[in-house]
Amino acid sequence: MSTASVRTGPPRAPRSTGLTRPTASSTSNSASKAKGSAQPPSNAPPRGPRAGSKTKGALKAPRALYQHPVDTDPHAYSRADPFGALSALRRLLSSLPSRVGGCAYKLAPDEQRLAVHLLALVEPFVPPAPAPACTCGAAPRRTLVRLPTEILDGIAFFVDARSDLGALAATCRRMRDVVVPRHAEYRLVRCRASAVRVWHHLAVHRALARNVRRVEVLDERAPAGAEVVPAGITLTDTDLESTDDELGLHAKHARFVLAALARMTALRSIKWGCNHSLVAFESVWPALVRCGSLEEVEVYDNIVFHAPSEREGPEGGTAEKRKQLVLHDVKKAGFHGTKSAFGASREPDLARIAGMLHSCPNLESLAISYVPRRAPGFFNPVADDFLLCGRWAHLRSLTLTNLWCTPAAGLDAAAAFLLAHVNLEVLHLDLAFGAGGQAGGGALATFKFPAGCLPRLRELKASRDLASALLACPVSAQKGRPLETLKGVRLSGSTRDSVFLENLRLYGGQTVRRLELAGWNDMEDVKKLAECAPRLTWLELGKKEGAVGGNAGASNRQAANISSNFTEWANVLAHFGELTTFHGVRLFYEVAFADNAALSLSDRSRVRKNDEVASVLAWKCPKLRRLDHWEDGAGKVIVLVKDAERVKYEVRRVKS
Repeated sequence: MSTASVRTGPPRAPRSTGLTRPTASSTSNSASKAKGSAQPPSNAPPRGPRAGSKTKGALKAPRALYQHPVDTDPHAYSRADPFGALSALRRLLSSLPSRVGGCAYKLAPDEQRLAVHLLALVEPFVPPAPAPACTCGAAPRRTLVRLPTEILDGIAFFVDARSDLGALAATCRRMRDVVVPRHAEYRLVRCRASAVRVWHHLAVHRALARNVRRVEVLDERAPAGAEVVPAGITLTDTDLESTDDELGLHAKHARFVLAALARMTALRSIKWGCNHSLVAFESVWPALVRCGSLEEVEVYDNIVFHAPSEREGPEGGTAEKRKQLVLHDVKKAGFHGTKSAFGASREPDLARIAGMLHSCPNLESLAISYVPRRAPGFFNPVADDFLLCGRWAHLRSLTLTNLWCTPAAGLDAAAAFLLAHVNLEVLHLDLAFGAGGQAGGGALATFKFPAGCLPRLRELKASRDLASALLACPVSAQKGRPLETLKGVRLSGSTRDSVFLENLRLYGGQTVRRLELAGWNDMEDVKKLAECAPRLTWLELGKKEGAVGGNAGASNRQAANISSNFTEWANVLAHFGELTTFHGVRLFYEVAFADNAALSLSDRSRVRKNDEVASVLAWKCPKLRRLDHWEDGAGKVIVLVKDAERVKYEVRRVKS
């Protein structure tokens, strides 16, 4: 009797064919075929595991039944390749209908994350759908914030003013996130040369340093609250210090400053006020060549007035270096001394300044001012060589203060300089010719400038004799010089005043509108001015000769002397038919502005007196509007206001 044998070995693992899971129909067909096949004999030995086969616990795992059509790693797709991202997204979506069973039209979690990432890469490059046609005919609006961040950053790069950046950042949150941290905080950088954390930050982050437009290097003794630095700086000055900095501290500061300035390729303006430091501005000047858009340079340092050493040459450097340094875009330059004695020289020189200015061929505005020292042994810089060799074809404004010219060649050098610069419109000259002070020891009284000097001059600030000599210089233009403003003249009551007044009447009486005197002697001087320049609209008399001035600071103001003969002044000012502003004489009394019920008897008397002064001035000078306030240095003026019934005065504050 045969009995069915029982399999005692482990079940055979199905062979992996790499095909999909069999369906129900294929299973039934396989079963029908198995019925007709030969069965194993009953006495056959049980089948054991094959040789080399693994045990039950170590069965081979079946292969994955489904493979993704694309790589699901989001980092595998570059942001700069939107076409590759679009192709991957199309392959992923086109594979959804071909999936088996309930997986059709469904994304796996990793595929869902990939699809969102690909959409973010493609969406900025897809133009928005056209808006429906408007009945008013307006063009469809485009959304600025849909642009990539790099494009928005590039747009903000071309906006220089911080006020305009604030308006751009206020448009939306995304623009604010781009403009404020990367542009608004970097347009102005103001710090000391020793703030190595700031200079290191700008030297490392090149993309942020190119957003700087103005740099102001403060003095080492400046208050801490004067600094304006970006908010994203995490390092401190202590993190960048070492024990080896004691001997080369200033050299280290110079390296950081130069490295940062080399990254500021879009710098527009630089202000150097680092006076109490050994970091010389002359070492910074070569680094500014990389700032191709630099337009303004302003220096406040006594070291620039030092004479160059023998190693540096006569103009502060070798000829090869000076030829390489050319700043074509610099339009405005200023070199000023400071009141501090640090870095002051007993014999200052303009050779270093001249060497730097030779690198600015397109200069339009130049200012050089020196602070004189009252201690014995100190002299002012000599400007003979500067005036003899300096030439700038586009120069329109020149200011030279507290300089000195030799009596032998100073006037000739000044005449040659002024004759060569025919485009000058603003000229401020505070020069001493010879040993006779501003008057030049009588040399200016007889000196005649060559014909054709300063044909386009509009504003002149000079001493009495120099202004008189320039006014008497003939020009080729038929209408003469368009001179409108004259400053710095001091009338002392001498015989030379008549020469100046006569030249003013002949060559500037019909064109001068604003006259600011440095001093005056008597009321007769003002009467003579009315005869020589009757078309003045602005008259400032300055300080009266022999008057004792007091300290008029904000904390210790003193009431100035009030002129009681306002009627005489009104008669004198009546000769200026177009006068609107008069300064130099105080005609109004001090009163406390309050209700009439709270005023004292003396204040009421002053109020009535001021009303009378205002009425007389308005009657004699119909166009007069602005006069001096009774407090000296208070930053206030008296303004005459006319209404239908009477004339009243108001106290207004002026902008400094």
